[in-house]
Amino acid sequence: MSLHVPLLPDTRHLIDARRLALLKPDACLVNVARGGVVDEAALLEALRDHRLRGAALDVFEQEPLPAGHPFTELDNVILSPHTAGTVVEAQVRILKKTKANLDRVLTGEPLVDVVNDVG
Repeated sequence: MSLHVPLLPDTRHLIDARRLALLKPDACLVNVARGGVVDEAALLEALRDHRLRGAALDVFEQEPLPAGHPFTELDNVILSPHTAGTVVEAQVRILKKTKANLDRVLTGEPLVDVVNDVG
């Protein structure tokens, strides 16, 4: 199941425990819409219990996803940093910043634009 809807009052938690239960156990949920469209507690429970094969999440109810969030501990979840809708120019800018940070690591300088310091 791939989600591509705006976050509106009618779509908040559109994918809840009841709807997740309707999916086959080999189903994967892909959310590139908005984090609030999915009831993350219900999704987490379905993934932990292996009632879903997996999930690929580009968006979260809280962004950035906090360090140590339970999604980061599951082997049936793929996480990306809200980049599914970026344009080529933005990706080039991100790659340049990434290269600059790699260079900083190699020279012992502090990183720039750190979002979650996972230590």
